[in-house]
Amino acid sequence: QVQLVESGGGLVQPGGSLRLSCVASGFSLEDSVVGWFRQAPGKEREGVSCASSYDDSTYYTDSVKDRFRIIRDNAKNSVYLQMNELQAEDTALYFCTTELLAMEPSFPHCTGVWDSATEFWGKGTQVTVSS
Repeated sequence: QVQLVESGGGLVQPGGSLRLSCVASGFSLEDSVVGWFRQAPGKEREGVSCASSYDDSTYYTDSVKDRFRIIRDNAKNSVYLQMNELQAEDTALYFCTTELLAMEPSFPHCTGVWDSATEFWGKGTQVTVSS
């Protein structure tokens, strides 16, 4: 089955860390632009980070710069989001995606080869930051 599956979410105290995983099956993530998005209750979906497929360029929304890191592991056909110094404002459902056009509003310079056959969204993993 061709899909993206996220995992690694959970409940963490403020200041803690989590590592989210996005694993692809049925296609190679190495050739795809990969982004992490999040959506909190009552809020619009927000771009968090993006990794270009053309080079090693990575991009972050301002609120997570210096706290989050997007990491590719091509051997495991996975992309991770390492999240440190988590804050209550980071609470949301986190999604990974390979949909190129989805990156454009938040990360216009995060680009890759467009292939409609490998554009997917995962179902998300919940991150809750609370004491």
